[in-house]
Amino acid sequence: MIDEPTGEAVALTEGPVARGTGANPADWHQTACILCECNCGIEVRLGGEDGRRFERIRGDKAHPASKGYTCEKALRLDHYQNGRHRLTSPLRRRPDGTFEEIDWDTAISEVASRLAQVRDTHGGASIFYFGGGGQGNHLGGAYSGATMRALGGRYRSNALAQEKTGEFWVNAKLLGTMVRGDMEHAEVALFIGKNPWQSHGLPHARTTLKEIARDPDRALIVIDPRRSETAELADFHLAVRPGTDAWCLAALVAVLVQEGLVARSWLDEHTVGRADIEGTFGAVPVADYAAMCGVDEELLRATARRIARASSVAAFEDLGIQMNRHSTLASYLEKLLWLLTGNFGKPGTQYSPTALVALARGDSGGKGGKGGRTSPVVGARIIGGLVPCNVIAEEILTDHPDRYRAMVVESANPAHSLADSNRMREALEALDVVVVVDVAMTETARLADYVLPAPSQYEKWEATFFNFEFPANVFHLRRPVLTPPDGVLPEPEIHARLVEALGVITDDDLAPLRAAADEGRAAYAEAFFAAMSANPALGALAPIVLYRTLGPTLPDGAAAAAVLWGAAQRCAMSFPDSVRRAGFTGEGLELGEALFEAILTSPSGVTFTVDDYEDSWRRVGTEDGRFHLVIPELLEELAGLADGPPSDTEYPFVLSAGERRSFTANTIFRDPSWRKKDPDGALRINPDDAARLGVEDGGKARVTTRRASLVVVVEVSDIMQPGHMSLPNGLGVDYPEASGVVAAGVAPNELTALEDRDWLAGTPWHKHVPARLEPV
Repeated sequence: MIDEPTGEAVALTEGPVARGTGANPADWHQTACILCECNCGIEVRLGGEDGRRFERIRGDKAHPASKGYTCEKALRLDHYQNGRHRLTSPLRRRPDGTFEEIDWDTAISEVASRLAQVRDTHGGASIFYFGGGGQGNHLGGAYSGATMRALGGRYRSNALAQEKTGEFWVNAKLLGTMVRGDMEHAEVALFIGKNPWQSHGLPHARTTLKEIARDPDRALIVIDPRRSETAELADFHLAVRPGTDAWCLAALVAVLVQEGLVARSWLDEHTVGRADIEGTFGAVPVADYAAMCGVDEELLRATARRIARASSVAAFEDLGIQMNRHSTLASYLEKLLWLLTGNFGKPGTQYSPTALVALARGDSGGKGGKGGRTSPVVGARIIGGLVPCNVIAEEILTDHPDRYRAMVVESANPAHSLADSNRMREALEALDVVVVVDVAMTETARLADYVLPAPSQYEKWEATFFNFEFPANVFHLRRPVLTPPDGVLPEPEIHARLVEALGVITDDDLAPLRAAADEGRAAYAEAFFAAMSANPALGALAPIVLYRTLGPTLPDGAAAAAVLWGAAQRCAMSFPDSVRRAGFTGEGLELGEALFEAILTSPSGVTFTVDDYEDSWRRVGTEDGRFHLVIPELLEELAGLADGPPSDTEYPFVLSAGERRSFTANTIFRDPSWRKKDPDGALRINPDDAARLGVEDGGKARVTTRRASLVVVVEVSDIMQPGHMSLPNGLGVDYPEASGVVAAGVAPNELTALEDRDWLAGTPWHKHVPARLEPV
């Protein structure tokens, strides 16, 4: 293994592979890692007898964001590309539950017919969509909206609704825009429920962390129950009791207020509600809250003072608090920390980035049907256009007339990744029809009526819409490294065929645009926008229209990139000055065309916008352009913290389900042989707990929650607090071995519960699962 952030490694595995590429194996092919949101640029050299193995992998120095950086996980990507898990034919479930191979014409015809039958019987709103792109696999998902609109679908969700919707809601109420932290230039970097040494999430994560830690004029603050790799580097590690982040953050804000450390003149110029916030937090008992969260009061006060005196502070919250108790409140308190100290819109603070494609809609949900959409059965807030994942099963397992009756799942695995897997399996089995689009026979695919196989992420044109860099923001359209095996279709083609089979688009509709595309993109632009304006029904299917008309004219088989032409035009219209600073010229459609051409012809990615820090101020989306500090719903929840954290004598441990480790990643890594350490995904517990229970390192124990009881391998580790234990993410997935289908490790969501979720955003408490432990 290579533990340093950059390097090169041999990455060969055993197993069947698809046909060759025709490329020179000695060539290096530019692409990207697909294991976290950073999607660092990498280069792959092919090898093996058939020229399809990822023989060597290294960072791509030409990538404008990562610049040659990559962590060790990317060096194992051959285990994804050439594993035994690949599917190469559409599958249909037989009445006895087994699957049979069918041809694509049959698959498309039957899937379209079955979904149309559900629509015609129960309404299009009864067809639910989940997924639309795993890590690094977003381009195909851009076409799914057209299929759902053709069916009349209204409800969807994806992994963001397990993680980020509480923060989305706070951002919409407080700021009217999304924000990120400029860690690279910050004097003080604050990480809350975040271990970027393993989960990354910021460019050159490990290099940046070490630079901050080495600089005596800078400070690293970590709020985390564990002594993580990032906490080991920290100047201030606030080791909160599991689930008490809200008390810790409230106390930090209270110290700023009570010690007069807030930036009053800045607040009066840029915010609304300062007096109310000062009144509320002036009454918070800091000493009591410090005791409740288990952090020494003087350490907590010293941390607040360091934040206050810094010239710049950048903050990053992540799943440790976003999948925990009081998650939306914690997101709010995190933002008050840097707002009250004036850390926005200047180097080293929070900024608002551009976007080529928005990851989620900007709505903030409603309450009781007021001020936003809610789910049809449970009435849960729909934030960012996403139904909370923890209510999906409840939306299905009911006799309510508006329940979901069908589901289309794309590049996602809800039977494994969502809370309460047993309940989710029950829900999937209760649907009239389930269609899965994926590269593997996932746990969800095993429950589907139809499985439609797609190329791997290295066998098709692909891109990622996690573009948050600042001031220079980067987009990377990735070319295929390999030709796909026979029998698979890329997602844009699958969606185009489904839309055509549904009869909502015809060759006559597309003929004028095809003719215009043959004349060139300038003529096409004029014809496209005229057609969309004249025919709103066609506009609803714009991704498929682009794919079928502009797509065939794009070079090197890049038809899937057609949807990016529209994205580039929108980006140029929304951020013209930023696009021009990135080196593009022109006005209107000409500017968007120049940007699209650069995206299309830059195999290592392209800087698509360059911002000034002042641009962040212009993106504040509140009506008056000020930050609205008071969010009544969350201040009401804050008042309830005075009662203290709950206790549970029946389940005295807190289990964090889904810890990031050196050899865990998202579940596209199905081949367990990629893990050189911790092959079983051990349960980590504190030495005192191990001694008290009589559990040995490497031994076995039984972990029990309200949902299940499972036997696990134990790792005794002093990074854990007494009473706290953790299981890694990415394990417990099926993989075909010579001996049959096996699953290494424990699937954490066998242990989690649907009802354990945030009251406002519905995000799950995966990081706070009440549990007990006993030796085996």
